[in-house]
Amino acid sequence: MKLVRSTAATVALSATVVAGALAAATPAYAATYGGECGSGYSVVNSAAIGTKGTVFLTYSSATGKNCAVAKRDTAGSAVLIEVGLGINPVGTHWPAYEGNYFTSYAGPIYLSAAGKCVDWMGRISGTEGGKRGTNCG
Repeated sequence: MKLVRSTAATVALSATVVAGALAAATPAYAATYGGECGSGYSVVNSAAIGTKGTVFLTYSSATGKNCAVAKRDTAGSAVLIEVGLGINPVGTHWPAYEGNYFTSYAGPIYLSAAGKCVDWMGRISGTEGGKRGTNCG
């Protein structure tokens, strides 16, 4: 009888481990672009902000402008969210910038950069993501 209990316990433990592994393999909720820049803007680039969110770079051929939005993976109580956009190289000052305590996202911010490369970033509670010298044209 002891062997049966031990086998049953092993099967139960194995099932728990497999279920846990499947849960861990499921990707976490990731931020998605929801048209925050307005009609005519399409995502042309994006970057993870650690495990906290995503910064999206969009472009409108109708306006000739870039737009950036930094979004949390899940909305919650207000935290510091920042988004910056500029012509490469930006240096220490973002020409287009927004930062404050938000529940979901910062932005949209806009910049005309026809024929230029852009730098863009998003920051959520001190964790930063973004890219430099991209989307030239």
